[in-house]
Amino acid sequence: MIIDAYNNVWQAAGTSDYLTAESYTPDDMLRSMDKAGVDMAVGCSLGQMVDNSFIAETVKRHPDRVIGFGQVNPRHADAVDAIDHLSQELGLKGLKLHPTMHGYHFADHGLLDPIFEAADRNGLVVLVNALDDPFCAPLSIEEIAKNFPNTSVLIAHMGTIWNVNEAILVAQRNPHIYLETSGAQLLDVKLAYRGVGAGQIVMGTDWPGSDFDLERAKIARAIPDEADRALVEGGNLARLLGLAG
Repeated sequence: MIIDAYNNVWQAAGTSDYLTAESYTPDDMLRSMDKAGVDMAVGCSLGQMVDNSFIAETVKRHPDRVIGFGQVNPRHADAVDAIDHLSQELGLKGLKLHPTMHGYHFADHGLLDPIFEAADRNGLVVLVNALDDPFCAPLSIEEIAKNFPNTSVLIAHMGTIWNVNEAILVAQRNPHIYLETSGAQLLDVKLAYRGVGAGQIVMGTDWPGSDFDLERAKIARAIPDEADRALVEGGNLARLLGLAG
């Protein structure tokens, strides 16, 4: 199965010229998936428009195609309760964190340890939006994640651009930390493949920021070995989410 690790769907709201006023629907995403031969894909809310209920409704409508990841802002007083709710009541399988959008530094044990404890308790995969940004440098992610070895962590965008080497280093030192490919350059993926091997890389598209066929083409160029590519394009994520077999 081809399973993509990171994408966004939402209902239009507000007046912003950047994304939120225009809806990118699950049906739109499914058409892009079909064009690229992608079987399943993670669906998340945007950082600026968290709507876990909509993600859960999307999964309910497309249970064989969409894997729901919820999202919380750790600064909110009800964040831990919200994690329990999105897992136990809404049935979502992962937790997206967006430090840049929500304004917190990741190496904050007081803020993030309770979030990771809740993720660990609920068996959630944690996806951290980690473009090149001091709020979420890979070493900061490691500072929190190293204390929760049973919780799989995906470094989204693998720290592109300047933090790629740091992200690879963190993955090398922590077998439960994975590098997600969306937004990364072809060279970045080649460096990650050389540095950690196929077993700690997961393909993500960040749709609608990119299209699934473009991401698959990038992965094919970076990882020519068919068996290794199968891990990156779905095998690793299937194992983390308990979908294997």
